[in-house]
Amino acid sequence: MAGIPPRTGLHSRSPDVRQWTGIAAVAVAVLLLAEFLVRQLMIGPRPELSNEPELVAFMNRTAQWTLTMVMIDSALMACVIVFLACFRQLITQSRNDLNWIADLAFGAGLVFVGVTLVGDALEAGTALDTIGAQPDPSALRALTEGHTLMFGAIGCILIALVASASGYMTLASGVLPRWTGRLAYVVAILNVLAIPTAFGGTSDRSFFSAGGVGVAVFATFPWLAWVVAVGVVTIRGRRRAAATR
Repeated sequence: MAGIPPRTGLHSRSPDVRQWTGIAAVAVAVLLLAEFLVRQLMIGPRPELSNEPELVAFMNRTAQWTLTMVMIDSALMACVIVFLACFRQLITQSRNDLNWIADLAFGAGLVFVGVTLVGDALEAGTALDTIGAQPDPSALRALTEGHTLMFGAIGCILIALVASASGYMTLASGVLPRWTGRLAYVVAILNVLAIPTAFGGTSDRSFFSAGGVGVAVFATFPWLAWVVAVGVVTIRGRRRAAATR
């Protein structure tokens, strides 16, 4: 239209969605590795919640590392939000009729991020309760039990919804290799299978406990691995497209 000047300057062009998909995925991978190392090497397994003296000693000993891990996980969730927004844009650019499914995946992903951040806040509360104060074992236990299901079965339900919708959109749109869509379906199935861990108790040493190692190995980690895989495939596709110009 006449009278509207052309866009110029620093923000004259929209950021490359494929590039930012890759950047977000790489950041997820780096932060996931950092969080895993902190949890395994610096924190370790938590004592049984019924063993109050050991629980208090453990929380005292690991408070600073717990807060560090929570900050890493919060940054990881911020990168997941960027990834979800970029993935939605990739799909809707190709197929407008998939917009409602893209909204479904994006919305469920945001709820998952919100649930995870609430769980992070509860876990950080166990650390803060030990800093400069006499820890209350009942408070530590309540906070731990509160975040266990958020990191476990509740998160699995939401990831299953995100992954299944993402798999459908990937196969329907063709914007990514078909194996990434099939992998998303596998991730969704694994998360559904992990939901019954909600009834597995709270022992940190039990593989199938609520929010335990089994959930991380068979549910949360596969989904984040899918995020990284999609980011790598997307950024490689962008580079090939640039090379053929």
